[in-house]
Order: sequence, then C-alpha cells, then structure tokens
Amino acid sequence: MRNRNVFIISTISFILLITTSILVNMNQYNIYEQRIDNIFKNIVGVIKEEYPEVKAEDIIKLLEINNNEKVSKNGEELLKKYGIDYEVIYGLKDMEKSIVIHNFIIILICFIIYMIILISNIIKDKNEIKRINKYIYQISKKDYELKIDENSEYELSRLKNDLYKITVMLKEEADNSKKMKKDYQIFMDDISHQLKTPLTSISIMLDNILENPEMDKETRYMFLNEISRQIKNINWLVISLLKFAKIDSNTIEFEKKEIFVKDLIEAVRKNLEIPLEIKEQKIEVKGDKECKIIGDYNWQKEAITNIVKNCIEHTESCKKIYINYEENNFYTKIKIRDEGKGIKKEEIKHIFDRFFKGSNSSDDSIGIGLALSKSIIEKGNGYIICTSEVNKGTIFEIKYMKK
Repeated sequence: MRNRNVFIISTISFILLITTSILVNMNQYNIYEQRIDNIFKNIVGVIKEEYPEVKAEDIIKLLEINNNEKVSKNGEELLKKYGIDYEVIYGLKDMEKSIVIHNFIIILICFIIYMIILISNIIKDKNEIKRINKYIYQISKKDYELKIDENSEYELSRLKNDLYKITVMLKEEADNSKKMKKDYQIFMDDISHQLKTPLTSISIMLDNILENPEMDKETRYMFLNEISRQIKNINWLVISLLKFAKIDSNTIEFEKKEIFVKDLIEAVRKNLEIPLEIKEQKIEVKGDKECKIIGDYNWQKEAITNIVKNCIEHTESCKKIYINYEENNFYTKIKIRDEGKGIKKEEIKHIFDRFFKGSNSSDDSIGIGLALSKSIIEKGNGYIICTSEVNKGTIFEIKYMKK
C-alpha cells in the first residue's frame, strides 16, 4: 500500500517536473525566436535605409546562414560596419542549447534521486516485512519478550505498534492464565484440606460407634453431636463454594434495585439474633433513614451478614458492634466496627483471602465468609477495606459507588 502511494506521488511529481521543464524550454525558445526576428528586422531596415538600391532578396540571402556555416568575411564586416555583431546572434543559439542541456541534466538527476528513494523504500519495506514475519512467528511460539515500540505515520510502523499491543495483551493473558492455574491449584488444595479434615474426623467417630456397640450413651451422643457439627460445616463450605463458582463464572445476574440501608441492616440484625443473644451482644446502628444503595438485596444482605457475623465471633460477650452509614454525591458508606481482639498487622492483608484463618479464628471457622463478602460487594459496584488494631477492635468500611 505504501509503495504504491509513494510510486504514484513520485511519478506525478516527476511528470510535473518534466512538463514544467518542457514549458520553460518552449517559452525560452519563443523568446529566442522573437529576439532573432527583431534583430533581423532591424538589420534589413538599416540596410534598406542606407542602401535603397540593394534588393531585399540579397539582404535576406545574406542573413540565411545555417548553424554549421561561417559568416563570409564581407558579410561579417558589413554587419560590424552597422554595429551588428553576428556572434551575438549565434551566441543566442548556443545559450539555448546550454539551457536545454542543463535542464536535461537536472531532470536526469531528479530521476536518479527519485529511483534511489523508491528503491530504498522498497528495500526498507521488504526488510520490515521480514522482521514482522519473524516477530509473528516468535509470537506463535509463545515468545512475548520482543518489543516493537516505534512511533511514526509509516504504515508498517503502525502495524508493528498494533502487533506490539496484541503481544502485550497476549503476554498479560498468558501471565494471567499461569496465575489462574496456580490459584486454581491452591484453591483445590484448600478445598481438599477443608473437606478432608472433617470427613476424616467423621469417619473415625463413625468407626468408633460401629466398632463399639456397647459405647455409653454420653460418648455416643458427643460423637453424634460432633458429626452433626462437622456435616454443617461441610454443608456451609459446599454452599459457599457453589456461590463462589457462580460469581467467578459471571452466571449470576445481580439485580440493580434501590435498597434502603436501614432496612438492609435491620435484616442483617434479624439474621444474627441467635448468636447475638448467646453472646449477649448488641448492635448499635446510626445513619440517615433515607440513605440508599443500588444493588441486589439478598446478595448484599448475605455479604454484610458474613461481616457482622465475623465481628460477633471475634468480640467478647456483652460488648457491642457499631454500624454507621451515610452517603454523599459519590458513594454510600457503611462502617462496621467491633470491640474484639483485633487482627495482627501481618495478617490484615490476607483477611479477604479464601480459606485464610487468622491466629484468633475459632476451630469452626472455614475462612471463606469474608472472601465471599468481598466478591459480592465488588460485584455490586463497591469495595471493602479493613483496618484493625490488636486488643482495640476491627473496622470494616464498605463503599458503594454511585454510577
């Protein structure tokens, strides 16, 4: 494409140059003819005035001299006598020849320069195409380390830049794919661990019950109670993993409806009435009754329930959980604070990791609730941050952005 454009533009320019040169030469030749005619007219006029008896035919015959002939001695002297130098007339012809030769040389030089530029561009294009072909071949071999970052209006440069962008994208996808495979492997190992431990415990207790038919009722009841607890944990884990799978695969269509925050918090409080009553804790709520968010009510209720539940579990009995909410032109903020043991500085950055269990976590903790809450909140156009201080409590701050 570029070669064709260069060729067309150069050819048009070259034709214009030749046409201009021919027109200039024709104009100069016309000037030359006019000057010769004027000189001859002056010669004839002067001779006729001085020698009326001389025939006009003789004067014209005297002046009709070919370029290859020399002026006769008498004729030359006659012309000089009347102040007319024939060499001037003849020199005009020489000047015309010189101009034509110079113009031809200029045209020839321009043509040579044009051919050099055209050939050099063709060679450059071929070399660039070879490099791009080599680059594409290396990309096909999953070699993404090369860089093409030239910036110009040259078509092949733009093509190289586009290839570079594609390469960066492919490299990012390759890196993400590696990371996803690694995360998937870790995730599967965590699931295996989370399932293996309770299943092993259940298996051992069932074996004990089966192998000891005479086992006392109290021990049997304790084993059955523990089996029931472990099954509940497994059930919670499976349900949570299914939710994660749906969120990660984007198969859930989250509703986008107006939700009054006060109604959402009240629903969360009702969900957690039993654990609050067992630990004799209270939830203190403050906020504008008109404060709203846009989202899926049930999913956001589950997300906030998991966060408040985490606060309840890590706060001592008879203490409070504080929930404040407010909104501005940019976001709606929900702040949840407990009076618990707090989280160590080195653990805070992992608090939303799947299956992460802090040093203060209970034995029943699976380490998946906060991670699930984070995923749900982010799908609802929000984000969550956590700050904590050991022995002073933990703060979860949720911001739902307004679109």
